[in-house]
Amino acid sequence: MEIDCVFSGGGVKAYAYLGALQSMNEHRLHIKRVAGTSAGAIFAALLAAGYNSEEIQTILEDLQLEKLLDPPIFSKYIPITKWLLLYGQKGLYKGDALESWLEELLAKKGIITFGDIKNHELKVVISDISLGKLIVIPDDLERVYGLAPETFKVATAIRMSASFPYFFMPKKLYYKDHGYSYIVDGGLLSNFPLWIFRTKDRDIRPVLGITLSDSVENSQPAKVTNGIDMFRALFLAMMRAHDTRYVSKQMEDQVVFIQVKEIKTVDMSITESTKQQLIKLGKEETAAFLKSWPK
Repeated sequence: MEIDCVFSGGGVKAYAYLGALQSMNEHRLHIKRVAGTSAGAIFAALLAAGYNSEEIQTILEDLQLEKLLDPPIFSKYIPITKWLLLYGQKGLYKGDALESWLEELLAKKGIITFGDIKNHELKVVISDISLGKLIVIPDDLERVYGLAPETFKVATAIRMSASFPYFFMPKKLYYKDHGYSYIVDGGLLSNFPLWIFRTKDRDIRPVLGITLSDSVENSQPAKVTNGIDMFRALFLAMMRAHDTRYVSKQMEDQVVFIQVKEIKTVDMSITESTKQQLIKLGKEETAAFLKSWPK
C-alpha cells in the first residue's frame, strides 16, 4: 500500500525512525511522499533520494556523530571562546560538516537540487526568524524569496531545518533584492508538520505521522523552577503550540507516538547500546500501531 509519511524532529532520538522503517517494510508499506523537520527531514530526504531501510541502517552504523560537530578552528585551541560564539555567531557549531555529509549521501543517488526529486515528493520545514515565517521548501521558495526550487540544494534545506538554536549557527538565506534571512530549526514553528499533506488531494493515499514524543493526551506540563527552566519551557511551548493545535485527539489514529524519554536531543555522544534501544523501541511501537492501521 502506498502512503505519505511525515517525520517529526528529535535530534539523535531519530535513531528510532530506523526501527519504524523496518516495521513499515514488514507491513509492505511503500512511502510515496515524505516530509519532515530537523532530524525528521534527514530521514525524509534519504527516503526521497531512494535509500531503503537497509542502506540507511548502514549509513547510521558508519556515522560518527561527533564528526558532525565543527566549531571554528580557533575555539579548538581556546575552548572558552566557543561561548563567545553564542553572542557573535549565534551558535557553537558551523553546521558545514552536517551539510557536506548530507550532500555526499544524496549525490550518490543522483540528488543535488529539488529539481532532481520528481513530483515535489519531499517537503522540508524551516523557520525564518528574520521574516517571522514558517517556510516549506520547495513550495515557498519562489513565492517568499524569488528563488527557483529546481536549483535549490536539498542538503542546504536539510541543514537549515536542523539548525537547532544556539547549537548550530543559523543559516543565512540570500535572496534577490532583499538581502538575507536567518534560518533556524523548523521545529521552532512546527516540529511535527502532519498538516503538510492535508490538501485537496489528501484522499489519494493515507498519511502516516511518526513522532518522537508522547500523545497529546499524555503530554506532561513543563516544570519551571528557575530562569533556565523558563527559557526551556518557552522554547518547548513554541515548538508544541502549532502542532498540538493540529494533532488533536481525533487525528491520533494517524500518528505513531514513539515515546523516547531521558535522551537529550543533541547528545552526540550516545552509546551504541542506546542507539540499538532506540531502534528497537521504534520498531516495536510502529509494529503495535500498524496492527490496526489504517482504520
